[in-house]
Amino acid sequence: MLKSRIIPCLDVNEGRVVKGVKFQNLRDAGDPVELSIHYQDQGADELVLLDVTATRQERIAMLETIERVRQKLSIPLTVGGGIGSLQDAGRLLNAGADKVSINSAAVRNPELIEAMSTRFGAQCTVVAIDAKKQGEIFQVLTRSGTNAEAIDAVAWAARAESLGAGEILLTSFDRDGTRSGYDLPMLSAVTDACSLPVIASGGADSVAHMVEAFQHGAHAVLAASIFHDANMTVGEVKQKLSAAGIQVRNDR
Repeated sequence: MLKSRIIPCLDVNEGRVVKGVKFQNLRDAGDPVELSIHYQDQGADELVLLDVTATRQERIAMLETIERVRQKLSIPLTVGGGIGSLQDAGRLLNAGADKVSINSAAVRNPELIEAMSTRFGAQCTVVAIDAKKQGEIFQVLTRSGTNAEAIDAVAWAARAESLGAGEILLTSFDRDGTRSGYDLPMLSAVTDACSLPVIASGGADSVAHMVEAFQHGAHAVLAASIFHDANMTVGEVKQKLSAAGIQVRNDR
């Protein structure tokens, strides 16, 4: 049985880690290299680095930042932001990413998922799905939450799997930065619709929230605010998860 993963998230804007609520009102949270080392030392299983303005500014995620982080990092690194082509994905992998996360580009051109999976492997191909509750569906959002798509996140996750994605990064727009807990109905619906590992993102405030996410099908949990604000260390989270019966990697 695969052990559950704890993944700090670094949202990066102009070379600095930032954090907001529902992708807005960004505040500075530190240097990406310093925070990467900090979370690795605490026992993070992986890191996710997302360039949150790259897509809107029509540019690829900052290669220099990725290179600086990679020089100090030994754990897996997933990078996303502004990827529009197979060549863009290759540049990020060459800069030091282990996995590339695509969102807006995948919605515009689903064949990019298949192309990336074929060229680089499913293990490198992460499809990020940002979504919010809209009527009876969970509506897919693109361009950092600014565009609402006529796509159901549950059906989109299943299609991403069929095209060769290796993992789903599922973020609840409604919960992002609110610290009100993960969107469990969304998480359950997506994990029921596909067999890929799903990373739950958006709303974590406590270990109890993470336990709920794992109980609803998550293979990993992403968190930012609780780590950036030093409410808990990754090691403390793992200890409490283990005590709650969740199998985690590298217990501390």
